[in-house]
Amino acid sequence: MRTVLTLVVVLVCSSPVRPGFLEEDQDVLIPDDWSRVGPVGPSEQLELTFALRQQGVDLLGETLRRVSDPDSPQYAKYLRLEEVSSLVRPSDLTQKVVRRWLQSHGVSACLSVLTRDFLQCTMPAQVAEALLPGAKFHRYVRDGRSQVRSSAPYSVHDEVHQHLDFVGGLHRLPPRGQDVASHGRNRHPKAGLHLGVTPAILRARYNLTASDVGSSQNNSQAVAQFLEQYYHPADLAEFMSMFGGSFPHLSLVDRVVGTQGAGRAGLEASLDVEYIMSTGANIPTWVFTNPGRHESQEPFLQWMVLISNMSALPWVHTVSYGDDEDSLSNAYMTRINTEFMKAGVRGISLLFASGDSGAGCRHLTKEENCFRPSFPASSPYVTTVGGTSFKNPFKMTYEVTDYISGGGFSNVFKTPDYQASAVKAYMQTVGGGLPPLTYFNTSGRAYPDLAALSDNYWVVSNRMPVPWVSGTSASTPVVGGMLALINDRRLLKGLPPLGFLNPRLYKLQGEAMFDVTEGCHLSCIDETVQGRGFCAAPSWDPVTGWGTPNYPALLAALLDQ
Repeated sequence: MRTVLTLVVVLVCSSPVRPGFLEEDQDVLIPDDWSRVGPVGPSEQLELTFALRQQGVDLLGETLRRVSDPDSPQYAKYLRLEEVSSLVRPSDLTQKVVRRWLQSHGVSACLSVLTRDFLQCTMPAQVAEALLPGAKFHRYVRDGRSQVRSSAPYSVHDEVHQHLDFVGGLHRLPPRGQDVASHGRNRHPKAGLHLGVTPAILRARYNLTASDVGSSQNNSQAVAQFLEQYYHPADLAEFMSMFGGSFPHLSLVDRVVGTQGAGRAGLEASLDVEYIMSTGANIPTWVFTNPGRHESQEPFLQWMVLISNMSALPWVHTVSYGDDEDSLSNAYMTRINTEFMKAGVRGISLLFASGDSGAGCRHLTKEENCFRPSFPASSPYVTTVGGTSFKNPFKMTYEVTDYISGGGFSNVFKTPDYQASAVKAYMQTVGGGLPPLTYFNTSGRAYPDLAALSDNYWVVSNRMPVPWVSGTSASTPVVGGMLALINDRRLLKGLPPLGFLNPRLYKLQGEAMFDVTEGCHLSCIDETVQGRGFCAAPSWDPVTGWGTPNYPALLAALLDQ
């Protein structure tokens, strides 16, 4: 007997988490901008990732709640990686069944991880197709980049599927504009506008002084780069020479995990590194980089497996990456959420950009649209960062919504308890000003959680200063750098790091934040909503979250326990 996984399209905007054993139960759509060039040879080597079913996931979630809730006696009493491994490690039966299944097909070149919940295996394409009946591997090309994927659903035997969450490396291809979480965009300045956002502007706006820099020996921060995005050390040095003269800083990345490519620097990668290191100044910074060494690898998944199994890691990670929720299966997203929880119980803060498509838009039929949330931004277990602009573009004024700021409500994950009252208050405040309820899931996880300036940044890339770079991929490392500074002060005081921030952030109820109350973000261009998504409002809203950080006030609020 084997279970056949088929593609089902349901024309609804909101759907609950449904049981699913394998990630590929619905993710078999190849984006139109990828061209299929032909089948791969039967002997061509593929790398697939098998996510084994974990134990103790409910207990893991409860542990995260306790260590993240400042009112809990267990607050900030984090677990070591070995303790996490003991909690979630797959059963002996699961490990035995999956390995026996692989070995029965001649698959033995597998690497495991400390937590035993992932196997990364290399095998010829013909073996992979025999292992996963229905899969047919082809090569796809876009913009000179080649990827190997299967566009067809596959099946596994009943005795195996209950022991697997998903198999990675089969179906997902990055949509255009999100290959590397490319939320950033390049604008041309209009005549008369100020020169743009620099580290000095950010420090002035968020009240960081020259002495607000790192000094702890036990602190570090990180950014992640995917596919062919790389930073260049010479760009970072030039950036700090141009813009870092008013505060102590580091001009070298402390550690690169992975392999830096030799090509041109990516604007996205340059932006991430330069702004986390100028906001979280003087704090050692790691860069996780995955050049897509094999055509069947999924770089985000490779990074997630790595994060889940390294014993020593930076306390803050910022990532500018996202996919449409509806392009991913519930089983895949649920398992990734478990990996986020594993990081949270260890005291690691994960920040994701909210995206640059506002509320997004999904075309259900010719006449029907709904908003389109993004994942991991919609995960209940990460802190999601939106974007703002200055009200007056000529000078540093208060902030309003950046119309591209991603935000909305998950169609998959329910509203977590920590934000329920904030979301309810927003609904009541806005009332009739909400978009039609058919456009979004009122009971979904709402995001973003907070925001920062995302408009008109200066970046140095390929030794050239580049102006007017914008996107939530700018605001996210800025917030990450500030949280790393707060961790620095906590560590110097003998306190543990912040860990998963959201439960504590929402209990502050906007304290220590600059509330953003003006502006709406974009959405579907149709007769009903006419391009307008959600709008900012007092306190929390699904455009800018709780607003932007007033650093000294936020430091004081987060330094008391």
